[in-house]
Amino acid sequence: MQKPRLSFWQIWNMSFGFLGIQFGFALQNANASRILQIFGADVHELSWFWLVAPLTGLIVQPIIGHYSDNTWTRLGRRRPYFLAGAVAASLGLVLMPRADIFIAFLPPLWVGAGLLMIMDASINVAMEPFRALVADKLPSDQRTLGFSVQTVLIGIGAVIGSWLPYILTSLLGVSNEAPEGSVPTNLILSFLIGAIVLIGTIVLTVSTTSEYSPEELEKFSDDETVVEESEKKSIFDIFSDFKNMPLTMRQLSYVQFFSWFGLFGMWVFTTPAIAHHIFGLSLSDTHSKSYQDAGDWVGVIFGVYNAVSAVFAFSLPAIAAKIGRKKTHSISLIIGAVGLLSIYIVPDKYWLLLSMTFVGVAWASILAMPYAILAGSIPPKKMGVYMGIFNFFIVIPQIINAIIGGPIVKFLYGGNPVYALLTSGVSFLIAAILVNRVKEVD
Repeated sequence: MQKPRLSFWQIWNMSFGFLGIQFGFALQNANASRILQIFGADVHELSWFWLVAPLTGLIVQPIIGHYSDNTWTRLGRRRPYFLAGAVAASLGLVLMPRADIFIAFLPPLWVGAGLLMIMDASINVAMEPFRALVADKLPSDQRTLGFSVQTVLIGIGAVIGSWLPYILTSLLGVSNEAPEGSVPTNLILSFLIGAIVLIGTIVLTVSTTSEYSPEELEKFSDDETVVEESEKKSIFDIFSDFKNMPLTMRQLSYVQFFSWFGLFGMWVFTTPAIAHHIFGLSLSDTHSKSYQDAGDWVGVIFGVYNAVSAVFAFSLPAIAAKIGRKKTHSISLIIGAVGLLSIYIVPDKYWLLLSMTFVGVAWASILAMPYAILAGSIPPKKMGVYMGIFNFFIVIPQIINAIIGGPIVKFLYGGNPVYALLTSGVSFLIAAILVNRVKEVD
């Protein structure tokens, strides 16, 4: 039995909470390294502090996926996790830039790192069920559209979140100067606004979107073995599910590894790389207004790649229909690699807008195409847990980069973080090659 087709606006409302999630996620990505440096972290230590984020995702997402598969409440199976994750993530957003207020108990650097962990774990709790909800609600021929709409909303939220500190300073005159050991006012206010937006968008999705009951999902399934397998309720079934993952997922895991290895390096090292390589600043000069201006500019260029991804995501279904999902993803990754590699040779900060335009093409595809390729190979009643397991191949490369990225920058790259961005570009190229060997299931 085929699932009913949804209208565009039903799909939009179903994924609207992703806008708030990415608003907060963009604030974290663009500013966490700067905040940690203000609290005393050296550039080669940044990836170690970021390690807590993928570690929590590795643990949290498959567990949330398993329990959301086997949850049914008055709010449904996925929506309770949206709400819980949004509340906790909002708390982290409010407190992270104010970690210095806890200095009587712990050094602010450690408080900031701990709040980064809480914030990322909470975002993971809210994010994973959104991926599963698209697969729950949409028939196969609408899934590319569903994941593309998510990418559009991710882009919109990320653009606003990335640009907000710069807008507050340049248009509203909010200070971006950082007194010794304290975060600038424009960041504190931005993170507070991000918390409000996150809660608001999640509430809208929860209030406008219904879910199919377990009985309805069984009727939509054409595979009777899925019903039988779904009777297993133990959390330890995750291990057998991992062992028996579909071939398509196994092949996509390599693509995801190199894609997210590159993304993590970009998120961690762009601020110090741009401050040093483009603005010509010392990496120890983190409290100067010039360094904060460089950090605000990183927010601007991060907003550009997210804006491009939001626009390009509208084209993904048509492009994929014409040349195929795999070729679409491969070409997009190559374009992103060119953008990252070009950062080394651009003459000034304005050329970075073009570099990040190319990165935005890859980002749009990374957020949509692997999930569209994967969804057809997953048993419907295991959608949540397998989407959670798929997250392993997002967080494991980030963990590896977090462990080795800092020492590589310090000892191999002579302390120059721009080479970490070049490594990210090469990583995208490898992912682009590997996607061509994936066996796709409609």
